[in-house]
Amino acid sequence: MKRSNVSRNSNIRTAALGAAVCAVVLSSAACGSGFDDKGGQQAPQSSGPAQLQILIGSSGDAETAAVKDAAAKWASANGATATVTPAQDLAQQLGQAFAGSSPPDVFYVDASRFADYASVGALEPYADKISNPDDFYPSLRTAFTHDGTFYCAPKDFSTLALVINQDLWAKAKLTDADVPTTWDQLTAVSKKLKAADVTPITIGDTRDRVGAFMVEAGGWITTPDGKQATADSPENVAALDYVQSLLKDKLAQYPKALDSGWGGEAFGKGKAAMTIEGNWIKGALQADFPDVKYTVHELPAGPKGKGTLSFTNCWGISSKSKYKQQAISFVEAMTTADQQMAFARAFGVMPSRQSAKDAYVKEFPNDAPFVNGVDYAQGPVNAPKMDSVLADFDSGIQQLSSTAPKTLLERVQKNTQAALG
Repeated sequence: MKRSNVSRNSNIRTAALGAAVCAVVLSSAACGSGFDDKGGQQAPQSSGPAQLQILIGSSGDAETAAVKDAAAKWASANGATATVTPAQDLAQQLGQAFAGSSPPDVFYVDASRFADYASVGALEPYADKISNPDDFYPSLRTAFTHDGTFYCAPKDFSTLALVINQDLWAKAKLTDADVPTTWDQLTAVSKKLKAADVTPITIGDTRDRVGAFMVEAGGWITTPDGKQATADSPENVAALDYVQSLLKDKLAQYPKALDSGWGGEAFGKGKAAMTIEGNWIKGALQADFPDVKYTVHELPAGPKGKGTLSFTNCWGISSKSKYKQQAISFVEAMTTADQQMAFARAFGVMPSRQSAKDAYVKEFPNDAPFVNGVDYAQGPVNAPKMDSVLADFDSGIQQLSSTAPKTLLERVQKNTQAALG
């Protein structure tokens, strides 16, 4: 999988991170590390010049350089120092830092892991102190809200969209008028592509891709507040039934069946006419498959309307930092519309502030389908201790062509209920 995909998609969203957070942060909290249940330890604060330590899960040299440059400008203007460290292993380094009671002042927090940190008071709930917090897209605010409190400012975001190979599209005598906007249309054009000896769709074999169909059917794994399991709902069954039908009829194939590591690779190799991926695919295609001509469109609507998935990180501030006010000032500077646009130009992310939307779409018009998706996007499951449950769900999705969707979802329901307590 491309490095850019890993970063945008999850900033090292792995079982190792779940283990580090749950085994280190959660267990140490239970053993009296100084966290409480009401927002974390109140560390003695320093009003002097800050010496901020910032840990990031960087996508590469461009992101590291851009963040370091922005941090240096903030530090210079505030008589402070701001040391930006790109993590070699964000999971391990954060886990060790929390276990040693010396976490960085500011660090990237992936939405899929946010609840693990927030639930034990490891994060300072500062987000409403940032200027115009309502300017962040509502779905991104929801992703970083725990027990009704908006904790940390979204850094940027990605969504999934439908990417179409123009040459393969034309091979099946399809035109712009054939771009599917509903499931029925997606099935119809897929059959035409198959008849033209073209694999219609390649889609990643995890909830981070297949889950988009669940949202389009009106379902999801938990309730919006993350308190109750909803995995075995009729809506989710309908969604997986549909995906299963695509797989069984060879209208869709997982990347590994096409000798590829992820959807963007299979698409770039010309092994499928369509894929469902995030805007990180732009950089991957430019770098590895520059001759591929493609267009991007919003995902086809399902029985309950439009739906997609969002992936985002926030700027977490440690509840143990002695520079909380200075850290908030730092995040304020990192999340202005102008700074977010600078980051967009530097390493391809989409701004999390609504006020930056028009400027972004004007400068990057081909990304409009990705940006528009945020209005109806579903973020990662916002509940702690769900890592093993979701990993098991992914294993089931990988066997979806031969597994009854209802049986799979009943297992997810049972495991989710157990995790939620």
